[in-house]
Amino acid sequence: MPTWGEILTELNKSSTPAGTPDYDRVRRQYLQRLHDLTGRAVILYATAWLESRPIPPAELQVGLPDIQGLMEAASNLRERDLDLIIHSPGGSAEAAESLVEYIRKRFDHVRVFVPVAAMSAATMMALSANKLVMGQHSQLGPIDPQFIISTPEGARSAPAKAILNQFELAKRECKTPENLAAWMPILRTYAPGLLTQCEDSQKLASGMVAGWLERYMFSGEEDAKSKSKTVADWFADYESFHSHGRRVGRDQARAIGVKVVDLEHDAQLQDAVLSVHHATMHTFAGTPAQKIIENYHGRAWVRMGGSFINIPAAKPLPTGNRAERRRQQKRGK
Repeated sequence: MPTWGEILTELNKSSTPAGTPDYDRVRRQYLQRLHDLTGRAVILYATAWLESRPIPPAELQVGLPDIQGLMEAASNLRERDLDLIIHSPGGSAEAAESLVEYIRKRFDHVRVFVPVAAMSAATMMALSANKLVMGQHSQLGPIDPQFIISTPEGARSAPAKAILNQFELAKRECKTPENLAAWMPILRTYAPGLLTQCEDSQKLASGMVAGWLERYMFSGEEDAKSKSKTVADWFADYESFHSHGRRVGRDQARAIGVKVVDLEHDAQLQDAVLSVHHATMHTFAGTPAQKIIENYHGRAWVRMGGSFINIPAAKPLPTGNRAERRRQQKRGK
């Protein structure tokens, strides 16, 4: 496997007509190699959320505009089996639902790779897979919903369950009149409907994930419904994690019932996936790109500086039965 440093060396030896490293060519080369290995369609969904440069969080998060990117990336794919590589901090649960439902209608079998981290709503997307592949360094995260609350000091983010817990604490403490003055500034930030929204959003997150697990990862199993609920409720349990950014490694996920395949189990596959990831991280480090949704043909939808760039495929679709035979041989690997 080319290491992070070796791919950087490869990039420095490459050149575009403008004299800059050819990030697109090198990244696409490794996406193509992954497809050549598996015979499955490949789509990369990655963001620059671990870069040190300042990027507005909204431009990195899972959002409804991403559906256009997935449609673009899927538009010239004939395969019905998909390898989806996810590297994302998460975002909107409602947007994740739209993305997952589109992917699941477009592809019959979905294998999700998490080369480093897929958090929050990206964890929800990962749990919609038929198979989930993680390295020993990879991580998922809790899916408990978060709310943005307006305060006199500005907007603040808070877990839905923490808001509900705090309100119960306020009810108890405000029975003592001298505590009212301390609690009133906090309670004024509770807009009408907030508590009900908190409760409903918890049900939404765990319910969506449980449904996907039952239909896909645990499909056909006798206890699929109960297993799905157990897994989804665990990921959505704020009381267990106490932080939305907590790491969930593959051993933790496996212990609760998630079917996780070790990335290291297949050395060639590990090399191919991590090479794509390294090339992508170099793209983010060396260009203004903030989000890349791209298939192995090179058809890409890129978010850059708040705008979107559509890059068409650089070559025609594969033809003949060879790709189909490879798909059948590798399906479910």
